[in-house]
Amino acid sequence: MNATETLKRVKAILGLTVSLEQQKLENGTVIEADKFEAGQSVFIVTEDEKVALPVGEYELEDGTKLVVEEEGIIAQYGDGEVEEVEEEEAKEVEAEDKKEMAYVSKEEFITALEEIVAMIEDLKSEKKEMSEEVKVTEEEVELNAQLSEPATEPLKHAPKEESKFTPKFKFNKNINKSAYDVIVEKINNFNNK
Repeated sequence: MNATETLKRVKAILGLTVSLEQQKLENGTVIEADKFEAGQSVFIVTEDEKVALPVGEYELEDGTKLVVEEEGIIAQYGDGEVEEVEEEEAKEVEAEDKKEMAYVSKEEFITALEEIVAMIEDLKSEKKEMSEEVKVTEEEVELNAQLSEPATEPLKHAPKEESKFTPKFKFNKNINKSAYDVIVEKINNFNNK
């Protein structure tokens, strides 16, 4: 079961009926929308799901034009009348922009410049006030100096003196000594001297 069937079942259970209009493009593709008018969503109906109609101009079977400027949203439906009105509005806006782009008089320029200078002065004074608030007092400097000094002197490592203990081994004299025992005894006697 796909998402469309699930949605239809939920709508049937809740008693919601949504009637969507369907029309065919000149190539036979079925498209569907709530209403075929500007600003409404439009989809291509396929076997499994609905796909948003791509950007472009389309002609329906009855000869009316459908213009999609944003994917899945109708920008214009019907003949080219709406397009002509939009072109006229665009021309009017361009004419207004050209009127606004006229040259500035010397007086207007000077007043605008004075306003900008006044704004800069205000910003400088605000910056100065903020820097005065941030200045550190002498008391704070002393406190910081005291905090940076350690409260006690650091501990120093004091290793214990090495003892000069030298072990002295005495071997049993009644036992027959091996070569190893003789060597160890001579080394011992040599170190003890």
